[in-house]
Amino acid sequence: MTTEEYKKAADFWKIKECEEMPVEQLKPVVEEFLCNNAVCALATGTGDYVRCTPLEYSFHDGQFWIFTEGGEKFIGLEKNKNVSLAVFEKNPDFGALRSVQVMGTAKLIEPMSEEYIAHAEYKKIPVAALQKLADQGNPMHLLCITPIRMDVLFSDFKKQGYDSRQKLDFTQE
Repeated sequence: MTTEEYKKAADFWKIKECEEMPVEQLKPVVEEFLCNNAVCALATGTGDYVRCTPLEYSFHDGQFWIFTEGGEKFIGLEKNKNVSLAVFEKNPDFGALRSVQVMGTAKLIEPMSEEYIAHAEYKKIPVAALQKLADQGNPMHLLCITPIRMDVLFSDFKKQGYDSRQKLDFTQE
């Protein structure tokens, strides 16, 4: 492909006309989907290094919360707080695809801080167990990912008269 062909392919969804769902209707549907799922694929990267990791998450207060022991995702996180994650239906029937792609920023929550403990309690993880890991020099890390944009693909939006692909832009709020 030429540079122009790559650009045209990359811009496909930007230039395609779209029947947009009102944000006040779209946002609660997306939040319900995210709250009713628990596994995402988190992509981190820096330079020519990219890592995509399946992780358990929680979604509340408009953010994704992920406890993790560590791993190569931290190679990217050290130098680049910009991340992408995806949540999707495991085995959708034809015409029933539901997925959310997120671009956002990640921050590490200080172990045993008030915010860290609050999320541990939300997840019903014993704080004493987390403290023990921290005391042993192997703390559970807590990532908080704040969405900047969500690209939503729900096939059933077409039945409501909207395009199946929608966008939530959190820079406009």
